[in-house]
Amino acid sequence: MSQPPDSRPPDARLADLAVLIARNRPRFRTATEFVEAAMREAILEGVLPAGAPLRQEDLAAAFGVSRMPVREALRQLEARALVEFHPHRGAVVAEISAEDSADIGAIRAALEPAALRLSLPHLTADDLALAAELIAEMDAETDPGRMGELNRRFHMTLYSRAGRPRLLALVEQHLSAADRYLRFQFAALGYHPRSQDEHHALLAACRAGDADAACGIVVRHVIQAGEQLSAFLDGRG
Repeated sequence: MSQPPDSRPPDARLADLAVLIARNRPRFRTATEFVEAAMREAILEGVLPAGAPLRQEDLAAAFGVSRMPVREALRQLEARALVEFHPHRGAVVAEISAEDSADIGAIRAALEPAALRLSLPHLTADDLALAAELIAEMDAETDPGRMGELNRRFHMTLYSRAGRPRLLALVEQHLSAADRYLRFQFAALGYHPRSQDEHHALLAACRAGDADAACGIVVRHVIQAGEQLSAFLDGRG
């Protein structure tokens, strides 16, 4: 579920953040690593709630560093979908909603099997080879932003021969919407080999021409990821 608004004053939130700062300070060699790790922990644990402003000067003072490592840390957190930058407002903690994630997941679970079933009979050897290359890149990738892009390209490669431009546009739109949740999961829960196992199984089913098995894998892949995120958010709340 969505997290309830945090009614505490900013000073109270900064006091909670100070605990995490003290806990993280000895662990990192650079100021940016230190700030990013403590901020990530504070956001994932709900110490800094969704929508909380992240003023660079306040954070620099709290961490005892200059604004430069704070600025770089905030950009890294943006790549993990934990921070958003808004014109005239600056950086704020990103809103991550279990309801929004479930909504996107339900749409994906309906659209993507339909696209795959249409596409699969027309996939070429080159399409399947590209999908395999993308899986291999994901195996070696550690950057969450890049992982999201590779994941989107992998799925769209398998759907690309559907011959339904409007359907594919909707599929890609919701894959893009799901990307921030994928990056959030990467930050919150770490990399899960099970997701890659499902990608390998999906590719194998496509190579075998087994549409029922491939579509079943897609649905499970999407639904299980959503359930995992919902469980994390419910536990945090």
